[in-house]
Amino acid sequence: MVESQNLLEVKDLSEYCYPESNVSCVKISHNVATKTVLYLILVFAMVITVVGNAVVIISIAHFKQLHTPTNILVMSLALVDLLLGLTVMPFSMVRTVSGCWYFGEEFCYWHSTFDFLFTGASIFHLISIATDRYQAVCYPLQYSERITLPVAGFMAALSWILATVYAFCTVGTKANEANLEDYIESIDCFGSCLFLVNVVCASISTFLFFILPLCIMVGLYAQIFWVSEKHAKKMEIMKISMQSKVKHEKKAAKTLGIVVGAFNLCWMPYFIISVVDPLSNFSIPSIIYELFNWLGYINSAFNPIIYGLFYPWFRKTLYLIVTLKIFASNSSDIKVYAA
Repeated sequence: MVESQNLLEVKDLSEYCYPESNVSCVKISHNVATKTVLYLILVFAMVITVVGNAVVIISIAHFKQLHTPTNILVMSLALVDLLLGLTVMPFSMVRTVSGCWYFGEEFCYWHSTFDFLFTGASIFHLISIATDRYQAVCYPLQYSERITLPVAGFMAALSWILATVYAFCTVGTKANEANLEDYIESIDCFGSCLFLVNVVCASISTFLFFILPLCIMVGLYAQIFWVSEKHAKKMEIMKISMQSKVKHEKKAAKTLGIVVGAFNLCWMPYFIISVVDPLSNFSIPSIIYELFNWLGYINSAFNPIIYGLFYPWFRKTLYLIVTLKIFASNSSDIKVYAA
């Protein structure tokens, strides 16, 4: 009888993140098969994110033909996605599957801050890319003077700076938890890493990080496609030799427009529930919140896939990297058809 009671106690303790603590969080109860499938899916997403974006960075940095203002912005965006895959996604994966945070309170703070930072940086980079494409298509004669490599570098740096300032002014100072102290204390337990946002911060973030950027990018890309169609019709009538360049710019704008569209579709559900959740007294089930959060994360894996489908230079540089031909002495001068 005593032995069976001890076994029951062990079983009960195994359901807690920290069995030795009397204030431990309770683990999420998944069977072995479910946990295995979840880990495989999330690890696959992380591998694609890290490897795919690493290929983008290496390709653009190594091959001289790819040193264009647009690609500087694309490379900086890939760096954002790469860092998200390396520093945020692995720890979020453990928390999502087990329901426990094993990495300490201090690291929880930095994890949440960088999570917010990389999301903001992605959005600001996409606005910069949309602006670059707008200048290239709508003002082709002035583009080379307006958008130079230093200007593109400045736009990328500004995207990082704005995202960093906003992340540390909200999550870094814990302004997102203002007026939620009592609620957080009531649900807090040992082994949790809560990321709650009050109504004010959620509304501001949704406006700055989703609604306003979406309006700007949709407006710019609508103008881009209207002008590109107008140019295409003129080229068809006049039979000018610039026709191939117009098609090239239109294709590049279309590809980056798909990148912007994928970002908005992936992050839209998260931004919606980030506002709805505090308004409904945080009644949205955690599984829904985690699902939409990971949908946003997985967007970082989509960008290299989109590049692979639409950019010939990405496929060629990937081949050169895999076959180790990138280490050849003259590899940086290889023609890879810059986009």
